[in-house]
Amino acid sequence: MYIAVAALSVPESNRQAYLEAAEFMANWSMSHGALEVMEAWEAYVPDGKNTDLRKAVAAPDGEKIVTGWVIWPDKETLEKAKEAMGRGEGFEGYPAGDPPFDPSRLIFGEFEPLLTKGR
Repeated sequence: MYIAVAALSVPESNRQAYLEAAEFMANWSMSHGALEVMEAWEAYVPDGKNTDLRKAVAAPDGEKIVTGWVIWPDKETLEKAKEAMGRGEGFEGYPAGDPPFDPSRLIFGEFEPLLTKGR
């Protein structure tokens, strides 16, 4: 198992546009071998004294924190998907226009499981 994680902020007014883009990307990821996709919209993100999610993505007032992950069977499957993405494969029909968030403030990382329980 190999996990790609993202954190970003989205203007509250762009929630529906973000959902449409996220749905497209979830379907794209699943068609390229992902096992699971999860996107979560901020319900409660407290301000921290030194750091917090809002500070991490430099979210201005009026933006909500969004986080999510894609679980891949292994790093190789994700690498093949990233290569396909770089070639633009399967992006016909992606929502037109500018992204519904500022991609320069997106935080992305890849992880190997350290501990798993449940499911």
